Amino acid sequence: MCLILFANGAHPRYRLVVAANRDEWFRRPSAPAAFWEDQPHVLAGRDLEQGGTWLGVTRSGRFSALTNFRDPASKRDRAPSRGALVTGFLTGTREPLDYAAMLTATADAYNGFNLLAGDGERLAYVSSRRTQPEQVAPGVHGLSNGLLDESWPKVRKGREGLARLLSRDLVAEDLFGLLKNESLAPEEELPSTGVSREWERLLSAMHIVADGYGTRCATVVLIDTDGVADFRERTFDASGRPVAEVTHRFSISAAR
Repeated sequence: MCLILFANGAHPRYRLVVAANRDEWFRRPSAPAAFWEDQPHVLAGRDLEQGGTWLGVTRSGRFSALTNFRDPASKRDRAPSRGALVTGFLTGTREPLDYAAMLTATADAYNGFNLLAGDGERLAYVSSRRTQPEQVAPGVHGLSNGLLDESWPKVRKGREGLARLLSRDLVAEDLFGLLKNESLAPEEELPSTGVSREWERLLSAMHIVADGYGTRCATVVLIDTDGVADFRERTFDASGRPVAEVTHRFSISAAR
């Protein structure tokens, strides 16, 4: 997952609004979002290579999502899968800040990551590049492969776009439209994260289309103040064409 735009307690109807793109190599196998057979309360896509996930919700209203922290110089091939961090929160019972604090003690074991974890009342953020987790303030936020709300072009563009959408009747299709922006950032605005300038430019798009790599799926999550969750995932092929869509709508229950 490489771009997560979200509004936390910033809309009169929805307590949480999430619009997120997952960017990954197309050769890496994954399953579309569904309620898992081995964890029936978890709704998420699944990485078939390591068994974890990049974003998911539960019937009890837990939410978690992950982005990689881009730092190729420090990447280790034998590090454990970061997708297990999302799964661990979704299948567990720890409060968000408690779970995030627990991760800071073991963060060095993983390649760089950012994680969001919420339970419907609190939303926590933790990064392997920070020593302390934080509770996310109400408002409109963006997370890519740097730190939370870091001023990368697509994060700025995404936050501004989401804020505009929140000011009118919010519909899922508008959020998908926001995520589908394939425009590249100007050279002078590109971050410097350790990849080539060519890749830096390709990765600056909100929706990425590159050689064998790109935006595999877009996910919209709307959780309203009455406790109804609307989850939609749209899958793309390597050319950026939508090829499948999954929709789930359910009422959140206090019981797991």
